[in-house]
Amino acid sequence: MPEGPVYLDYHATTPCDPAVLEAMLPWFSMDFGNASSRQHAFGWKAAEAVKRAREQVASLVDASPDEIIFTSGATESVNLAVKGAAEMLGQKGRHIITVQTEHSAVLDTCTRLERSGFEVTRLGVDEQGAINSDELAASIRADTILVAVMMANNETGVMQDVSAISAITRAKGVWFFTDATQAVGKIPVSVQSPDVDLMAFSAHKIYGPKGTGALYIRRRDPRVRLMPLIDGGGHERGLRSGTLNVPGIVGFGEAARLAARRLPTDMPLIESLRDRFEASVGALEEVYINGRGGNRLPTVSNISFRYTEGQALLAAVTKKLAVSAGSACASESLEPSHVLTAMGLGRDLAFASLRFSLGRLTTPEDMDRAYRILSESLASVRKGSPSWDLYKKGLLGEAPEWSL
Repeated sequence: MPEGPVYLDYHATTPCDPAVLEAMLPWFSMDFGNASSRQHAFGWKAAEAVKRAREQVASLVDASPDEIIFTSGATESVNLAVKGAAEMLGQKGRHIITVQTEHSAVLDTCTRLERSGFEVTRLGVDEQGAINSDELAASIRADTILVAVMMANNETGVMQDVSAISAITRAKGVWFFTDATQAVGKIPVSVQSPDVDLMAFSAHKIYGPKGTGALYIRRRDPRVRLMPLIDGGGHERGLRSGTLNVPGIVGFGEAARLAARRLPTDMPLIESLRDRFEASVGALEEVYINGRGGNRLPTVSNISFRYTEGQALLAAVTKKLAVSAGSACASESLEPSHVLTAMGLGRDLAFASLRFSLGRLTTPEDMDRAYRILSESLASVRKGSPSWDLYKKGLLGEAPEWSL
């Protein structure tokens, strides 16, 4: 029987843990009450389940349950945080600071606000994908109302120094929002240390269901207030109206509970598999691991293959390896990764890059097989590549120092 493809796209989504599915099932048909129906036992039971899940999710990020707002996912959480802050603080100032390597949910939201008269500063990054803290501090003005910097990049896994960012924003009296969608469940995350004011994350990145996310909103020191995006009913303390997705929220809570328990043992094992894979692939000719010199998540490896047609390589591996050429949310784009180009990669090298992301179910055998598939496919694609032929004949220049 032929082997199925190796799944190495855990940064796009994760499978729902069996324990999560088991926790969710009764809430679809048996315990189907609306959590806002406070006049009978069906609603009471659903409300109690949501309360318990809110406590579980809050515990994972060291927050209070009343600081967690449930949404349809991280993208909605980002929109609520950034647009809600902009509308609430628009009379104070209309300047927002973010980073060129942010997820499109943040960048596109900021672009929308620019059309409404806000000004957005997009900070650059160095060759390892990190911002310069001094540049951030210098960019903050009297009319700056929000700094939006992601905790860990979805494509490269590069982690920003959120402690330094938090210290700067606290000193300047500016709200700090971080998109922690890829960080939560992969590294220890606490909204108290460093202090963040707003934080978005999602269930389906931590072996929970799709369609359920959360936004952390600080309640004190300072108390953060947002304008809602959705009106009607006053659910989630008036910040996110609409009938609560009780099965999804219950699943999110169970996924958060499991993540907290498993993180100390899962992540070292995943990191060792990632590092061994990188050592093997990195030994191949003209292969560069993006962000390798920086602080990265243990779950991902973003690799560029010089003198290689990226789409041809992706097509060669796609039936045997589930990997991506960047963010799943931008998979329809014909442009090279904005993350990699911001880090200094040229278009050709950025186009010839693949993201390999590992997870809880990844095995040593998976990674050995992934290396064989990749190395064989790479050799095959390069065999028909004019640029590879010129390189082997010594007619092309050396690789740039930053990419070694």
